[in-house]
Amino acid sequence: MEGRSRVLLFTGKGGVGKTTLAAATAARLAVGGRKVLVCSADPAHSLGDAFDLSLTGEPSEVDTCLYAAHVDARGLVDKAWQDIRRHLRHALAGAGLDELDAAELTVLPGVDELLALTEVARLAREGQWEVVVVDCGPTAETLRLLALPEAVAGYLARLSTVDATHRLAEHLAGLRALLVDPATTSVRLVLTPERLVVAETRRTLTALALRGIQVDTLVANRLVPRASRWRGPAASWLRTRRAEQDAVLSELDASTPLPVRVVEHRPVEPVGRGPLLSLAEELYGDADPLAVPLGDARPLMSIRTVSDTAHELRIALPLTDASSLDLARVGDELAITVDGVRRLVALPVLLCRHTVVDATADGDGLVLRFESGKSGGPA
Repeated sequence: MEGRSRVLLFTGKGGVGKTTLAAATAARLAVGGRKVLVCSADPAHSLGDAFDLSLTGEPSEVDTCLYAAHVDARGLVDKAWQDIRRHLRHALAGAGLDELDAAELTVLPGVDELLALTEVARLAREGQWEVVVVDCGPTAETLRLLALPEAVAGYLARLSTVDATHRLAEHLAGLRALLVDPATTSVRLVLTPERLVVAETRRTLTALALRGIQVDTLVANRLVPRASRWRGPAASWLRTRRAEQDAVLSELDASTPLPVRVVEHRPVEPVGRGPLLSLAEELYGDADPLAVPLGDARPLMSIRTVSDTAHELRIALPLTDASSLDLARVGDELAITVDGVRRLVALPVLLCRHTVVDATADGDGLVLRFESGKSGGPA
């Protein structure tokens, strides 16, 4: 993976300004001398509006060191997937499946989103970019998108008699490796300082941690300006609203070790290089947008030996009091479901012949106590 680009994924609830902030970050990085590609994987494709340019699926030059593109998922399906599907159908039929069964098995879920993500990975791998900034879709769509490589690879693993599916599964494994590599890829979550949005952000942090994907920064956008020197009803409303937003941000800051950057609401949407750079200056100040420590993310699971017969398994998930949690032992795997997001993770070999006897939660996640005995049973 030598020479791989640094990848920044911007996502957040719809309408919070993630596209503008992704564009501003890319513009700032390019001014600093890095060769940057900013691309949109959001079907809404508003990235071109931020630069006041018409973008296509091929990277085009926006400014010195800055390139931009829209990932056309539908076009990728039209160009690539039909050939892949025909190849798989032929291989499956050759393995003894009739034509109808083979056709059904090659209708993979989420193929258009999967190809969009694959295209981003290709650009990061093959392009001459130091940084690839990705404007992702709204949070729910992005979580589904980031889960696809693992989900589809699991689907293909069941088709174990076909060499073609092995090659595709290996490709998806490489794609997932890119997403979960903390030295290469991270997410920047954009939010507005409202309680409902912050609650969704906390759930997103848990879901991404469950997928093994690192978040490096939270960006609180559209704070109303301070009005300490103003007078009148409008100024009173602004002060009250800003106080509410500051209170929400204070609670958020206390609940996460992640840095929280803030951007005030602007009277007009920043469009074009100059306004975007002005926004980036407010967002990052004098700091390098990439000056966030990477590569030291905590593993999802770690073990502490308590005695010769007992061990504790810590699962690093940012949980809240409102989190809905379910754990189940499935053979040598642990099924973890948090707020409707489920993942099967293989238990460390040391614990496979042990039984879960207790489970507790604290500010750093879950702690499961295993003791030697028969394996299996619910967690």
